[in-house]
Amino acid sequence: MAKIISCKSLGKQPVYDIGVVQDHNFILANGAVASNCFNKSHSTAYAYITYQTAYLKANYPVEYMTALLTASSDNQDKVEKYRENSQKMGIHVDPPDINRSQKDFTPIGDKILFGLSAVKNLGEGTIDNILKAREKGENFQSLADFCCRVDLRVVNRRSLETLIYCGAFDKVKANRNQLINDLDLIISWAQKRAKEKETGQLNIFDMVSNGIQNNANNQSKFDQEPSSPSIADFPLPEKLKLEKEYLGFYVSEHPLKSVKEAAKVLSPINLSELENQRSKSKVSAVVMVNEVKKIVTKTGKEMAFITLEDISGQSEGVVFSEAYEQIKELLVEDNHLIIWGRVDHRDDKVQLIIENGEIIENVKILIVKLTIQQAVNQNYQQNLKRILQENSRDKTKAKIPVIAIIGIGSQQKFVRFGQNYWVQNEFRAISSLESADFFVYTSPLMSVAK
Repeated sequence: MAKIISCKSLGKQPVYDIGVVQDHNFILANGAVASNCFNKSHSTAYAYITYQTAYLKANYPVEYMTALLTASSDNQDKVEKYRENSQKMGIHVDPPDINRSQKDFTPIGDKILFGLSAVKNLGEGTIDNILKAREKGENFQSLADFCCRVDLRVVNRRSLETLIYCGAFDKVKANRNQLINDLDLIISWAQKRAKEKETGQLNIFDMVSNGIQNNANNQSKFDQEPSSPSIADFPLPEKLKLEKEYLGFYVSEHPLKSVKEAAKVLSPINLSELENQRSKSKVSAVVMVNEVKKIVTKTGKEMAFITLEDISGQSEGVVFSEAYEQIKELLVEDNHLIIWGRVDHRDDKVQLIIENGEIIENVKILIVKLTIQQAVNQNYQQNLKRILQENSRDKTKAKIPVIAIIGIGSQQKFVRFGQNYWVQNEFRAISSLESADFFVYTSPLMSVAK
């Protein structure tokens, strides 16, 4: 490559955008070598695009995020990222709906409706067939109605399962387990009806049903559709797990939603906030374990890399050997944990070095009840502080949060103690506090949250 030795101003000259086929180095008429000759018009154009993008995001946030989601429909990671960003902006993304969803994501008021093109296992031909069938008539009334109106040679069983599991039929019938259980019966029945229609055959029930419908319009032609015995819907954890398996992420609800209020008591951060934390800073987070990769170090000890998730997004966690020995039984996929650790920034990547953890449903809270007189008494305050600190010496093992309830009845006020005052052993802490005339007890975190 040519090396520029010196530059000399030639004054003001007209400039043009120059397209260079191979590289940006070429010989000028005077024999000088011009290198990387991108002029100001490029930076001006990029600045203008940046301005337009910022303007659209600020003034038309729903439409802007809808466009981003649509443009990324074939990239599951990007769809999840933009969906999370939408939530942070206060824009809810509704789950797929077989009667409303279009091929692309659609802005509806202050919400975004999920586009069918971003649903796994749905090809373009399948989506076009569904939309074409819907345009020809009214909304789909049932799974049987749907199967009779689409071409089951295009919309196959796998596509139907995906639509059910991801919640696209929830507005038609909310019991996903029942729909899956009915699927084989309905597909067989719909295929038989389609074959009879092609050969011009009609059975007596169709004739009677059609006749009544034409005259009185009070009986559905699908009254005779088959169904299996009634069964209960999937339990919520299994329902959400299947939803994520077929859609790629949770849309209707997040498994950690039930502990969201409880998490406030523990004062954790969201995983999306990790990158804003200083390196080596101590944090806690309420998370769900998505994946565990156990490895053996050169010294023969075990450690693990784990993928964590909360309502705000995903992050990577590292559990080194010493911590792994303490909490390895907790590192199971789908477990809900509160974890403690430190933030690590490395190579433009942020991760959480996990030092300890506990299953969130097993966490207890130590509750100290104080009268207003006790709360303002300096001796009581110092005594309470001393006892809690004595029972909280090893911070890596102190897993029991402490809350004070001040006052009585409607005048009660809750005060949460910082993590430095969490205790290790509830029985020892209770004994010490009761000996000092404090009224104290423990309660499961989840019951306190409710």
